[in-house]
Amino acid sequence: MGASDFAKLPHIGASIRRKEDYRFLTGAGQYTDDINLPGQTYAVFVRSPHAHAEIKSIAVDRAKALPGVVEIFTGKDLEGKMGGLPCGWLITSTDGTPMKEPPHPVLALGKARYVGDQVAMVIAETLEQAKNAAEAVEVEYQVLDAVVDVRDAAKGAALHEAAPDNHCYKWAIGDKGQVDAAFAKAAHVTKLDLVNNRLVPNAMEPRAVIGSYSRANEEYTLHVANQNPHVERLLMTAFVLGLPEHKVRVIAPDVGGGFGSKIFLYAEDVALTWAAKQVNRSIKWTCERSESFLTDAHGRDHVSHAEMALDKDGKFLALRVHTDANLGAYLSTFSTAVPTILYATLLAGQYSTPQIYVEVDAWFTNTAPVDAYRGAGRPEATYLLERLVSRCAWELGIGQDEIRKRNFISSWPYQTPVALQYDVGDYLGCMNQAQALADVAGFDARKAASAAKGLLRGIGYSSYIEACGIAPSNIAGALGARAGLFECGEVRVHPTGSVTVFTGSHSHGQGHETTFAQVVAARLGIAVEAVDVVHGDTGRVPFGMGTYGSRSISVGGAAIMKALDKIETKAKKIAAHLMEASDADVDFANGEFTVKGTDKKVTFGQVALTAYVPHNYPLDKLEPGLNETAFYDPTNFTFPAGTYICEVEVDPATGKTRVDKFTAVDDFGTIINPMIVEGQVHGGLVQGIGQALLENCVYDRETGQLLTGSFMDYAMPRADDFPEFKIGTVCTPCTHNPLGTKGCGEAGAIGSPPAVINAVLDALKPLGVKEFDMPASPGRVWEAIQASKV
Repeated sequence: MGASDFAKLPHIGASIRRKEDYRFLTGAGQYTDDINLPGQTYAVFVRSPHAHAEIKSIAVDRAKALPGVVEIFTGKDLEGKMGGLPCGWLITSTDGTPMKEPPHPVLALGKARYVGDQVAMVIAETLEQAKNAAEAVEVEYQVLDAVVDVRDAAKGAALHEAAPDNHCYKWAIGDKGQVDAAFAKAAHVTKLDLVNNRLVPNAMEPRAVIGSYSRANEEYTLHVANQNPHVERLLMTAFVLGLPEHKVRVIAPDVGGGFGSKIFLYAEDVALTWAAKQVNRSIKWTCERSESFLTDAHGRDHVSHAEMALDKDGKFLALRVHTDANLGAYLSTFSTAVPTILYATLLAGQYSTPQIYVEVDAWFTNTAPVDAYRGAGRPEATYLLERLVSRCAWELGIGQDEIRKRNFISSWPYQTPVALQYDVGDYLGCMNQAQALADVAGFDARKAASAAKGLLRGIGYSSYIEACGIAPSNIAGALGARAGLFECGEVRVHPTGSVTVFTGSHSHGQGHETTFAQVVAARLGIAVEAVDVVHGDTGRVPFGMGTYGSRSISVGGAAIMKALDKIETKAKKIAAHLMEASDADVDFANGEFTVKGTDKKVTFGQVALTAYVPHNYPLDKLEPGLNETAFYDPTNFTFPAGTYICEVEVDPATGKTRVDKFTAVDDFGTIINPMIVEGQVHGGLVQGIGQALLENCVYDRETGQLLTGSFMDYAMPRADDFPEFKIGTVCTPCTHNPLGTKGCGEAGAIGSPPAVINAVLDALKPLGVKEFDMPASPGRVWEAIQASKV
C-alpha cells in the first residue's frame, strides 16, 4: 500500500479524541513517582555548591550514624566497579582526530565540574532522613577558577586532563574554497553575530527513578521517567555496569513531558540501579525542581558568526558560518551530534544557496551538560539562517517575504551543499497560505493604528525546514552514531479480531495510543477502540530506539505498517482457504476479504478467529496465530517545513513586547490526527516564543553559580503571553515511508523564535535598532532603544 492510498483510508485525517486523555484527566495516570515498591528506601544526592573544585575529602561517618540511614556511597566506592557515562555519538575533528572524550563518572571523582555535580548518594528509610543525612555529609573543597561562557573557554581553567584547552572538537562541512570564491564576486555581503540563549527544560514531571534488585533471579528493574527505555538499558548495561542486558528491565511508565531532556542516560539512573543490589532494597529518587534546574541537560547555547553572499538581485550565492557550541562540563548522551550533524546540515534551509561552509568548535565549560532540547540543532540552525535572511532583506531594501520567495527551492528532489537531500516540498505554497491567514495585506493599517497609541508594530517571517527521524542507520553510523536508528513494531491480532500493538516508540504527551491505533484501525478496517498500544517496557516490547527527533509516526508508525503488511499476507491465505480461492485473487479493504469477480467475502474478524481455531485451514501450510513483528530503518530523513509570520507591538517607553498575531503554516505530509497535530504545534510555538521573549539560563561569569535556578528567576511563558494562534497546513507526502508522514512535534519550537525576533527588530527599525540577542525582554529592548539614541 502506497502513501497516497493510505491517506484515503477511514480514520486517517480524523480528529479522534485521544484515548489516553481519560485516565490523565481523571488522575488515573501512573508516573514513576506514583510507584512505591515493598521495602522501598529513598535516595538524596549530595551536590557540589561550586562550579569547579577539587574534592579534598568526603566525611560520611557522622551522616551514617543518623537515624534511618541505610548506606552512603561516594565516587571512590564506585571506582573500578563501573565505567563512566557514555557519549552516543563520536565526532571526528577536521584534522582527522577523534573528539576529546574525558571520563564522566557516575559520582564525582577528584573534582566537581559544575554546580549540582553529584558528589555522594545517601540512602535512608525515609526521604526526610535521607535529606538530613545528606546535609551532614562533610565535603572539603578547594575551589578553582570557573569558566561558563563559551567565549571564555579557550582561556579558562582546564576542566579535564584530556582537554587542557577545554576544546572538544573542530568540525566542518562544505567546500570552503568554493564558498570563499563566491564571496569574492558577491555584489553584497550581509554579516551577523548572534547568540542562541541557553534554556532549562522544564517538563511538568521532573526526572524520577526507582532501582530494584531481585536476588532470587539476579535481575534488576529500573522504573524511570525516560523517552527511550531500550537505549537507556543498552547504554547502562553495555557501557557502564557491564551487566547482561536480559537481566535488566527498564520500565518507563507515563511520562509527563520530555522535550529531549529525558532521552539521556543520567548518573542517578545508574547509581540507583547499582546500589539496589548493594543494599538489597528498592531505592527511589524523585528530582526536586531546584535539582532539575541544576542537573537536567540544558539546551541551545551557541555563539555564531554568519555571512551571506548575494548577487545584485538578492539571490543567495554562498553562506559561511562559524559556531562555538557550549557542551557543558561533560559529554551527555547525544550532545556532540546536536551542533554538528543536527545543526550544520540544516543550514541550507528552504533556499537554493549553491555553496555553504560551516565550521563548529565545541567547548567544555563549568555548566550543566548541554544536549538535545525540542528541535535539537534544527532550532539553532533556523534561528541563525532566518535572522540572517531577514537582515539581508532589510539591507537590500527587499521585503522579508520577497527575498525568501526569490531564493526558495522549487524542484525536488533537491541536493543541498551540506549533505542532505530533500525529497519533496511546497515552500511557496506554505508562504502564500501563511500570508493569507496572517492578513499581511492589512498590516500597514494595523501599524498605523498601533502608532496612534504610541506603540511600534513589526512583522517577522521565518521559513524553516527540519530533518526528522534520524536515518538511515548505516549513514548515521558512518557519521559517528554509536547506535542503530531503526524502530520496531509488533502487532498481535487476538482471536476476536482486536489488536495489541507493541512499539519501541515511547509516548510522553504525543498521543501515540491514539494515532498508532488510528493507523492500525485504518489498515485493518476495524474500530479504533479495538486497538491497544503498549510501549515503555523492555520486558514487554521488542527492542526499539524510543522517541525523539519527531520520529515516532514516520519511523515507529512505518514499522507497524510493515508488520501489518505481513499480517495481511498471511490473512489473505487463510481467507482464500475459507473462500476456496487462490490468495492471489483475494483483495482486502475496509475490513473485508473478497475474491475478485465474485460476491464471496469474509470479515477480518472471521479470519482472525480461524487463525486461532485452525480447523478450517491446513496446518502444514500455515502456523496458527496472526502475530507479526517488523523493523523499519528509514532510507532518509523526513523534511517538514513551513512559514511562520509574527506581529508584535513594542512599547518604546518600557521595552515591553506583546505578540499580537502569530500564524503558522506547516507541511507535515500525511496527517493522521489533525487535532493532535494542532496541539503539538501549539506546544512548540509556546516553547519557541518563550525562548524568544522570556527564557534565559544565566550563570555568573565569575563564580559559575546558576543565577536563574528557580521559577522566580527563570521566566516561563504563561497563557496570557500568547495570542490565539492561526494554524494552517500544506501536504506534500513524504516519498519514502509508507504513511507519507513527516513528523510534527518540534516544528513550532524551530520556526517561531526567529519570526518573533525579526518582528521585534522590524518594529524597532525606525528607532535605528539593528540587533540584540534573545530573549527580547523589556530590559533588553529598552536598553537597545536607549543605545540607538547615542
